[in-house]
Amino acid sequence: MAAISERRWVDRGDFSDAEFERAGAFYEQMRVHDDRLEQIRTDAADLITEWTGHKPRDVGSFGTKLNLETSDLDLGIGYPVEDREVLHKALKPHTRFLGERKTRFSTSRLVFAFSVNGIDIDLSALTVEDFAVSCRMLDQIDVTMTHDERIAHTWVKHLLRTSGQTQAYAAWKLVTYARFCPEFNWVPIPEEKTGA
Repeated sequence: MAAISERRWVDRGDFSDAEFERAGAFYEQMRVHDDRLEQIRTDAADLITEWTGHKPRDVGSFGTKLNLETSDLDLGIGYPVEDREVLHKALKPHTRFLGERKTRFSTSRLVFAFSVNGIDIDLSALTVEDFAVSCRMLDQIDVTMTHDERIAHTWVKHLLRTSGQTQAYAAWKLVTYARFCPEFNWVPIPEEKTGA
């Protein structure tokens, strides 16, 4: 596990047949809630579009099908920096402001939270440029990452989390983004949550 974490990638060949079978079964368990989460994501996206005039994209682990559970959804929009006060006013009646956080692109984003049908939604307002880069990165993950790689990645994530390796787990959540995005800044951000 240490070698895999250090290498920052994993694939089918890193596991025995028996372990990969267990990993595959675990991955299918994670997919049980997909239909419900997809509907909640659609409802949340509709609300965000209504409030902000901007259509969001799933920028979290559910969007890449690397989530461990149904804990929350992470959506993002591109928003002009100069209009951030307008955004605050638009979202204030509907969300909680969680603060301004550094991004992996050496800029900052605004983070808001609300819930839909018992699922927490985090909304990140990225710069327009960062959002475009994120969308390109997510498109690349969608078309390049194989099903077996998703199983393997999610299994390692699960093993790190259940073994209490908090720092390794937090770092592992980022390896897919770093692999597919040259602009991604690897430096850890302490205030980031360590959820699914």
